Amino acid sequence: MKKFLIKLAINSVALYVAIEIMRGHGITPQSENWLSLIWLAFIFGLVNAIIKPFLVVMSCPLLILTLGLGTLVINTLMFMLAGWIGTHFGVGFEVAGFWPAFLGALITSVISFVLTLFFRDELNKKRA
Repeated sequence: MKKFLIKLAINSVALYVAIEIMRGHGITPQSENWLSLIWLAFIFGLVNAIIKPFLVVMSCPLLILTLGLGTLVINTLMFMLAGWIGTHFGVGFEVAGFWPAFLGALITSVISFVLTLFFRDELNKKRA
């Protein structure tokens, strides 16, 4: 449960930073409060846990051909999908096109990676 909460917090912060940086540049949030952001991070986590592995397996030849750069497109699609699903619950964000979503997904990935480095000991602990 602790790992889940840490990952949820990391996703919340990463999405917040991406949305704030991209605000006015193609990404418009629907809601401004932290509870909405936590719900959006939960939706983002579900999309990445359920749909992303399927897309990665289905696009494996393309990923090999592009030396893994195709994962950036998959991340962009997951970012757009999470925002779209979130809008149906009043917690998402609207994306004006592929490139704002691409930059938002890239920012989210980088921030998430950096924050995960800070919490890697907590995330790698084995249960006793």
